[in-house]
Amino acid sequence: MIKNAMLNAVLFAVAISWIPASIAAPITTTALGHNSPTEYIDVPFMPYANPQAPKGGTLSLDARGTFNAANKWMTTGVAMVGTDYLYDTLMTGSLNEAFTMYPQLASKVTYDPDDTSWIVYHINPAARFWDGSPVTSHDVKATYDAILTKGPMYIRSYLSDIQEVQVIDEHQVKFVFASADNKEILLTVGQFPVFAKSSIEADFEKISLTPLMGSGPYQLGRVDAGRSVNYIRDPNYWGRDLMVNRGRYNFDRIKFVYYQSDEIAFEGFKSGQYRFRPENKASNWATGYNFPAVKAGLINKESISSQNPVPMQALVMNMRRPLFQDIRVRQALTAAYDFEWMNKTLFHNQYERLQSFFHGSELAATGTPSVAEMQVLTPLLPSLEPIQRRAVLAKWQLPTSDGSGFNRDGLLKARRLLLDAGFYYDDMKLYQPNGQLARIEMLMTGETMGRVLLPYIRNLKRLGFDATLRQVDGPQYYERMRRFDYDMVVDVFAQSLSPGAEQAAFWGSSAADEAGNRNTAGIKSPVIDEVVAALGDAENRDEIILYTKVLDRLLRAGHYVVPLYGKSGTNVAYWNQYRHTKKLPTNAVGIDYWWVDKQAEARIDSYLRQ
Repeated sequence: MIKNAMLNAVLFAVAISWIPASIAAPITTTALGHNSPTEYIDVPFMPYANPQAPKGGTLSLDARGTFNAANKWMTTGVAMVGTDYLYDTLMTGSLNEAFTMYPQLASKVTYDPDDTSWIVYHINPAARFWDGSPVTSHDVKATYDAILTKGPMYIRSYLSDIQEVQVIDEHQVKFVFASADNKEILLTVGQFPVFAKSSIEADFEKISLTPLMGSGPYQLGRVDAGRSVNYIRDPNYWGRDLMVNRGRYNFDRIKFVYYQSDEIAFEGFKSGQYRFRPENKASNWATGYNFPAVKAGLINKESISSQNPVPMQALVMNMRRPLFQDIRVRQALTAAYDFEWMNKTLFHNQYERLQSFFHGSELAATGTPSVAEMQVLTPLLPSLEPIQRRAVLAKWQLPTSDGSGFNRDGLLKARRLLLDAGFYYDDMKLYQPNGQLARIEMLMTGETMGRVLLPYIRNLKRLGFDATLRQVDGPQYYERMRRFDYDMVVDVFAQSLSPGAEQAAFWGSSAADEAGNRNTAGIKSPVIDEVVAALGDAENRDEIILYTKVLDRLLRAGHYVVPLYGKSGTNVAYWNQYRHTKKLPTNAVGIDYWWVDKQAEARIDSYLRQ
């Protein structure tokens, strides 16, 4: 097969130049790529790292809401942010490649290109937990057994192809899969944190601010319950000299400061309570950075580009509610959203309308379907409802308004769609075909989205909907999300450049009925299930792109969400004490590879004490 020949050529290049897949035998390698190159298999450090970066200083960032637990891998509690710094994974990803993994806890892997129903990870004998005890295959098995039986449902779904985890010896652990079809699962199992077996047995399901025993570069420091979390760099970290870690984890302390709203958080940034801020608010970026520290030259603003898809931020319609079953209703709700007015009035024209679930990347479907896409789509078309079928085949374009704020054309279109769907008006109120009032409650936590949702709610009220905004606290919000207890809610679907089996958790029929899974829209479409399965089984990069574009067309044409807005790349503001290499990663900000200029930090500390 094409993929096997390419993969063998890349992964085994250190030993031989090429080996045909037809005679391939199990191979052992130090890097894995899923339809992605392994360019850095022989380099001493990553190209976006500075191996001479000084250690020291503090990276401080903001967080929202509250927390009551240190374990994000169980189904209860609200976990503190940043716990990934506590744990190593078997392998770690490249920030310049689509889906390529390099050694961390595992020093190498063994697998058979012709039988991908198993893989063996070889644990590095030098790997140690914080208490000095060795990391063994027993810890890996205990970790995966716990996650697969007690972890969040969307993670269990993501890892559902794991049939068994076998301990071969202290340093070799074998993952056996249900089939050889899901090739990316070989890499997927290398992405998860590994906990000490003894810690899992004692504490995995406890809601506690004491973390499970890890082996990562940081340990948990001071915790101010509900207010801040500190992580302290472990000077004895066993993996500091690994290739992927050279020039990485340079901060002595990483601190997250919690705020209840973005407005208060921004004031905290101005006063230096935290000093690195991804700026997601367009009005702040356009007009907010005029405070004294900016004028004194102590704040940097930087737009960092990325080749990753722009995360799809959208208003999700809960298909579990009868109100949203008719696609014409979902079309109407999309037509009622006035992006052009909102972008001009609220966002200083800084955002883009998201025309794709993979917007801004090579994975986004554009124009009409290609010949290759039509070969995939043609047998699926009879199973689609007529409106979705036509939309799949057409050039996609979301409704646009004149930006005046009235959205007259959009609302008239929405009204026609609702009437066509059997809705009717009585005494200026909109009723469903079954005679029930057309009610929509939008669920949110915090205050950030209120100014975006309220204008939309006004448009829905003009259509006759009894539309309301329900703001709840963090714990109630997370529990209602877990139980899919909402009509509409804002969700964000972040995608990588190598989508695969995880798409089943976002859009798969099984995930729609599993509490805590990621299918917030409640989509149940055999056609989408079939395309997601084909994407998971993709044999090469071309197939990943092909099936992703087909999936994109199906999701758009189903009108399951109202796309809001997004921006290619990331805007960051930071106090001028942080430094990075000239060439940042192509797919991320890569904050773990930044460092502190100690002299600049001292100047800023002095400024803030004034």
